[in-house]
Amino acid sequence: MTTTHAPADARRLADELLTLEIGFAATVQDDRIAAGRIQREAVALGRTDLVLRARVAEIVVLLREGDTAGGGRAIHQVHPEAVELGDDYLLARCHRALSIFFRQLGDLATALAHAVQCMSHTADDVVPAIRARHLMCLAVLLDETGSPGEALRRFGEALEIATVHRDAELALLLLNNMTYTACVRGDLAAAEDLERRMRFAARSAGVPLSATCLDTCARVAMLAGRYADVEVILGAFLTDDAPKHLLDEGNALEEAMLTAAEAQRELGNDSRAQAILDRVLRLCAEHDLPGLQARAREQQALVHAAAGRYREAFEEYRRFHTETQVLTSAQQDARSRTLQAVHQAEEARRATDEFRELAHRDALTGLHNRRHVDEALPVALGVIGVRGGWLSVALIDLDHFKRVNDTRSHETGDLVLRDVADLLLGTAPDDAVVGRLGGEEFVVLLPGADATAAWIAAERIRLAVAGHDWAPVTGGLPVTCSVGVTSVRGPGPAPAAVLAAADRNLYAAKRGGRDRVCGDPVTSS
Repeated sequence: MTTTHAPADARRLADELLTLEIGFAATVQDDRIAAGRIQREAVALGRTDLVLRARVAEIVVLLREGDTAGGGRAIHQVHPEAVELGDDYLLARCHRALSIFFRQLGDLATALAHAVQCMSHTADDVVPAIRARHLMCLAVLLDETGSPGEALRRFGEALEIATVHRDAELALLLLNNMTYTACVRGDLAAAEDLERRMRFAARSAGVPLSATCLDTCARVAMLAGRYADVEVILGAFLTDDAPKHLLDEGNALEEAMLTAAEAQRELGNDSRAQAILDRVLRLCAEHDLPGLQARAREQQALVHAAAGRYREAFEEYRRFHTETQVLTSAQQDARSRTLQAVHQAEEARRATDEFRELAHRDALTGLHNRRHVDEALPVALGVIGVRGGWLSVALIDLDHFKRVNDTRSHETGDLVLRDVADLLLGTAPDDAVVGRLGGEEFVVLLPGADATAAWIAAERIRLAVAGHDWAPVTGGLPVTCSVGVTSVRGPGPAPAAVLAAADRNLYAAKRGGRDRVCGDPVTSS
């Protein structure tokens, strides 16, 4: 491959990766083949960013196939390389994969944290289809962790993107998720409204609803007590020639049939429910679906009980209980093996992490350095963008520091900088991020601090520096500092804009006579 063609080849691979990331491939196997080929070509081009993106795409395939251990081990290996590369888009994709991994593991809190990180690295100019899918990932986790209002807002943002860009596939995926979560919450009015919107979107796009979408519609009917409607909705999947082109998920057919059996049982049509359950149990055995099989056993027990066959109901419930216990035990074993695999991957790169930590520390003071702050600030802004609340940033600059270096020595100046670092660490709140930006300039990130709290924290820092006994170090030269503070709330400006605002206030403190704190102008509400 010649260097003449390299830029064009790189653009082609980037376009192919984007198609893969959006999810247009027909099957998981197609995705795996495409990701492997792109990775090999990217290696030949020497494009580390494309190599890592292709590896993340492969990892997503592993997770989709249920290989949680393999996917988890691989993404924990790729993520540090992505951090080292510093590519925001790649980091967003890594955090999305980590969110999927921890969700499969059952650790929803950590999954949500990675979904937040994913959005914090998703730039405003990212491809809309990708941004919408990242928003959907966050929305699902917000809903599952008890924030339905925030989830609905993110779903709405993603749906607006899909509508504006006429992405029917994405719109249906989002509306199906939104409808299903409304059903889980028991919100019938919202579920029925969303179902109507989903059906309208499908008609407008001229596409049929998939088995998964139709199963969600059936769940809405059951929530409303319209059990007879369920067989009408799912009738195509209750025949021997179910439409395969509508089976969008591996177990979509069995899920639809199980819903239909439950509806028939609620109607009292025990023989019809039994016939459907017989097929479900047979398919579960053929396709190795232990989770669905256990749920089918539970429905079978309820059918027997409704018909007065209490002994058979007891025996079936005993099978359900046994299979559920086996399934739970297998899930726990898989979780343990997965965590062990990830731990081994973490241990294998421990030395790399230690070097990376050193790379994020200022050699003189031991504080975080500019590189670390440049990573921490976007994350902190991303958190308040999702959860709301305040973030304040204080820039601290030592007054007339050049006089210390010139009058005493650079060694004395270094001692002053170390002592100031200790004062900052001892004075700033425990959750603050304290860093040295370079020279005599420091920064403190104050999560959760509004303008008043930030001013108090900054004034405490100023007084600590001014009140310190500097005589043993500087021989009588005073050491003071000026502080510029800015505060943002909720979805705020870009990191560069926040630092610029703090810097303007720092300049105002200098211009106003030094040894003082200046913050944002107070505005009336």
